[in-house]
Amino acid sequence: MRGPVRILVDADACPVKEEIYKVAWRHEVSVTVVSNSHLRVPQHPLLSRVVVSDGFDAADDWIAENSDARTIAITADILLADRCLKAGATVLAPTGKPFTTSSIGGAIATRAIMADLRAGGDQLGGPAPFSKTDRSRFLQALDTALVGLKRR
Repeated sequence: MRGPVRILVDADACPVKEEIYKVAWRHEVSVTVVSNSHLRVPQHPLLSRVVVSDGFDAADDWIAENSDARTIAITADILLADRCLKAGATVLAPTGKPFTTSSIGGAIATRAIMADLRAGGDQLGGPAPFSKTDRSRFLQALDTALVGLKRR
C-alpha cells in the first residue's frame, strides 16, 4: 500500500510549525497539526488541524494511531516517538534530531533516569534554549526525510 507522504505535528509546544509549513508546501505534502487546544493554522489546502480532548496523552494517541510508513511525525516527546517508530513512521524532534529504532531505547532510558533524579529532589536544568542552529538542522532533516520517503 503506497499512500501519500504526510506530516503529523505534535503541535502544542512545537517551535518549528512555520518551518514545517514552508517545507511541506515546497514538497506538496499535507500537514496535520494535532493539539489539545485551538491553535492558529494558516489557511492552505495542504494544512489541517485536529483538536483532541484535553485528556492525558490524547494528542499523542491520535498521532500514534494515525502514523504509518508514509508518515513523518514531528515531536519532542520520546514516548510518542517510540510509538510512532513502532508504527513505521519517520520521527524527527524539533531540533532536527531523528529518532530511530536504534536510538530510541537509549533516549527512553535517559528519560527514566532524569525522571528518577527529579523525583529524588535533584535540581536539574531543562533542555538548552532553542537556537538558530536547531532550526537550521530541523529544516535540513525534514527536507531530507521528505525526499527519502517520496523516493520509496
